[in-house]
Amino acid sequence: MKVIVTGGAGFIGSHIVDALLAKGHTPFVIDNLVSGSRENIPSRVPLFEVDICDVKKVAAVFDEVRPDWVCHQAAQMSVSRSMREPIFDADNNIMGLLNIFDNAARVGVQRIVFASSGGVLYGEVSTPAIEDYPKRPSSAYGISKWVGEQYLEFYARERGLQGVALRYSNVYGPRQNPHGEAGVVAIFCKLMLAGKVATINGDGCYIRDYVYGTDVARANVAALETTMQSRFTAVNIGTGIGVDVNEIAAQLTRFTQDYLLRTETGLRVPPCHHGEARAGDLRSNLISPGLAGQLLDWKPSVHLTDGIRQTVKWFAEQIRVPT
Repeated sequence: MKVIVTGGAGFIGSHIVDALLAKGHTPFVIDNLVSGSRENIPSRVPLFEVDICDVKKVAAVFDEVRPDWVCHQAAQMSVSRSMREPIFDADNNIMGLLNIFDNAARVGVQRIVFASSGGVLYGEVSTPAIEDYPKRPSSAYGISKWVGEQYLEFYARERGLQGVALRYSNVYGPRQNPHGEAGVVAIFCKLMLAGKVATINGDGCYIRDYVYGTDVARANVAALETTMQSRFTAVNIGTGIGVDVNEIAAQLTRFTQDYLLRTETGLRVPPCHHGEARAGDLRSNLISPGLAGQLLDWKPSVHLTDGIRQTVKWFAEQIRVPT
């Protein structure tokens, strides 16, 4: 199948491209390269350097490719920026999304898979939330993701395509951009490999559900390929296992120090610093992957310890720390 992957040069999108190629599909990437990189995708994969908000250019890409499926990953991802600039967030995560969905419907796309977020939709939960758990987005980013799901359901109902919203937990792994507001794993990897102090917000007892990037990519391909009974379906993609930031920092410190000891830099990982608590941070957020197992025959395959080890190795190689 021909598949347009928006944001396909980014962290999750590029892993989806790899997974599609491995299954014999033909991916095409739309990415403005603001946070993505050409290096993340194979040279044989066509890359359209286009912003999803550009009406004419996006339409031209869809007219040229005529895809069977669309995997929509491109988004404004910063929760804090969404709070400061809700119009910017809406321009990208609502208007840009509508531009993609409308063109998909126009050229007869069969299915759209949309990157949603369980973390921002369910709010504070101490046990893994299932898909019908009340939606309580508190940020502009969370609101835009919830609106995106509503629009996907609308297009599935009114325009005859199928839609699957995948509600990710905290995704981490190789290729994640450590700049700006990224995941704690990527940010801490960059700092620790440079021998710099990583700051843990507050007491660090913030529980999250961490899922590895390639596992998320597998879920996207499964959501594209699996026969679905409903026009619209929302599915959690996570592990259901809670880990706090202190434990993440401890594992990162251990694996990063192992790498640094093999080098001649003389660097060591300094102890983490506990800073001020960040306003609005949820104390606990978990999602249940049960429905993904039933509908998509998907479950996470990479254990957190292995995933952190592999992520540290990848970041070390990017900054040319010998291993």
